[in-house]
Amino acid sequence: MNVLLFGATGMVGQGVLLECIRANDVDRVLCVGRTPVEVASPKLVNLVVQDLFGLTACEATLSGYDACFFCLGVSSSGMSEAQYRRLTYDLTVSVASTLARLNASMTFIYVSGVGTDSTETSRTMWARVKGATENAILKMHFKAAFMFRPGIIIPLDGLKSKTTSYRFFYDLLGPLMHLLYQFRAGSMTTTRSLGKAMIQLVRRGSEEQVLEGAAINRIAQEGERQG
Repeated sequence: MNVLLFGATGMVGQGVLLECIRANDVDRVLCVGRTPVEVASPKLVNLVVQDLFGLTACEATLSGYDACFFCLGVSSSGMSEAQYRRLTYDLTVSVASTLARLNASMTFIYVSGVGTDSTETSRTMWARVKGATENAILKMHFKAAFMFRPGIIIPLDGLKSKTTSYRFFYDLLGPLMHLLYQFRAGSMTTTRSLGKAMIQLVRRGSEEQVLEGAAINRIAQEGERQG
């Protein structure tokens, strides 16, 4: 399969990229972003785009892909709803609309978050915006679309979050989180499991379109067994 990856420089995106490189049936990964990804792999190709709202000039490069793993996201901290909506809803929908037009057989996977509100009526601003974003993607004409709503994500393979507060949280509670994860807590997953689950969903699909931690972990385990 050929994969488009947005957000490959973030913690989640880096983890997904590593799993794509490891997977035998992933032939090519095109990482789209403002800065190139510095990972040595013959599978990896970088497409540097300064304005992700303006993909018209590179549409030919974005055609012919089986999947898009959209791991790009920002924290809502300190933002107005209008600012956060532009960088979350507007940007994601703009990219997804372009890809749906160019790749009719594409599977699109969007990393949202636990607590996202599909009714778009929550008092929590980010939950409303994420819910609206999910709903818009699910209405598009992709072969399949899946919304990932992970809770706590444990970074593996030496990965670090780019957000200072998250790094502090992981450094402080990392050993405890690893212990809890051994009991398969449904609200927890890992960067590896996110990537494995995405690849497995492209392989075989699922009737579930919105997946939280337990479902992500289950599908990742299926992917491990399949190899």
